Amino acid sequence: MNEAGSYLKKHTESLIKDVGIEAACQITGKSKATLGRYYSEHDEHSDRFIPVDAVAKLEAESSFPHVTSALAELKKITLSYDDRHPNMPESGGINHDVIALSQRFAMLMSEYHQSIEDGIISINEAKRLLRETLMLQQVLIDMKLHLEEEQRGQNDGG
Repeated sequence: MNEAGSYLKKHTESLIKDVGIEAACQITGKSKATLGRYYSEHDEHSDRFIPVDAVAKLEAESSFPHVTSALAELKKITLSYDDRHPNMPESGGINHDVIALSQRFAMLMSEYHQSIEDGIISINEAKRLLRETLMLQQVLIDMKLHLEEEQRGQNDGG
């Protein structure tokens, strides 16, 4: 088995053990033996990997996206968590996103203006700018998802 396969199997095992083998069986509808084959590194199971829908179900219940992060690392992609906890669920769709985008951009520019006043951006100022940039990026991702959702709705006759 190649290194990538071995790496994915180790992270699959971490995911299943994070959720718990019994719970993983219930969540995926797979037996203990089947789940075990997905992370077994024995030659007879070297070509068996956990299906992506099972990964999605398990990672929704896990403390960490073990397999998703492993896949990202293999492609030299970095992930960031969206740890926002809004007080109210979003319901405004694309219009809400446009407003949030302009607000986040204004906050980023305000942070930048404050940071550059003395001509030097300190480490703490850079961290605040990065945090605002990541929040702006998340708004853009939300906007993209809402636009794709609207497009699907139109293609489905909606």
